[in-house]
Amino acid sequence: MPEPARRARNDPGQYDDLADQWWDPRGRFAMLHWLAAARGALVPPATRAGAVLVDLGCGAGLLAPHLAGKGYRHVGVDLTASALAQAAARGVRAVRADVRAVPLADGCADVVTAGEILEHVPDLAGAVGEACRLLRPGGLLVLDTLAATAVGRFVAVTLAERVPGGPPAGIHDPALFVDRAALLRECARHGVRMRLRGIRPSAVDLARWLAGRAASVRMVPVPTTAVLFQGVGRRAGGD
Repeated sequence: MPEPARRARNDPGQYDDLADQWWDPRGRFAMLHWLAAARGALVPPATRAGAVLVDLGCGAGLLAPHLAGKGYRHVGVDLTASALAQAAARGVRAVRADVRAVPLADGCADVVTAGEILEHVPDLAGAVGEACRLLRPGGLLVLDTLAATAVGRFVAVTLAERVPGGPPAGIHDPALFVDRAALLRECARHGVRMRLRGIRPSAVDLARWLAGRAASVRMVPVPTTAVLFQGVGRRAGGD
């Protein structure tokens, strides 16, 4: 596989360079597939007709297979046109926009997901505020991201960028990793009480995947949120 052009860390152009990798289960975005499955598992079936899920940083729509049969209209928001075209081909209503300025109405979403996007955004407060704005009262916010810790930066960048299935080299700027306390404060400021839990790839599954004996890798809970973590919270109000 030819190496993509060298770009600055966190340059969105990398996603165009790697556009053919999105749906390759053994490609550069393999771990995003594993994370999408873990994120989808946190989304319950819709409880009303016409329910909407807004997928911030949707990429090529990797969450879509994990929403099948759950009853949501899946709206995906991303800046990368090449990724959105692939998402639309899989039934996602594609919206090209910055996650800090989404052209959708207040309270339009029953669920908002923000998967592996907050660590790419220089304005955490703006992104969180927009995610919460989109939620209807009682709506669910589901996210996963990388923690702004020394161990998080070492594992997610120094180690993971060298491991098959890990993130492509340069895809993250560790200076943008997420301060967990700030995340919780911003969510609470907008009426969303967030619970965090740490996750990692299953070591057994990863070994099998590396050996070519497994198609995917489960994400499993760990007692620390210092590297990779999920968050789930509901906006106040509703029934």
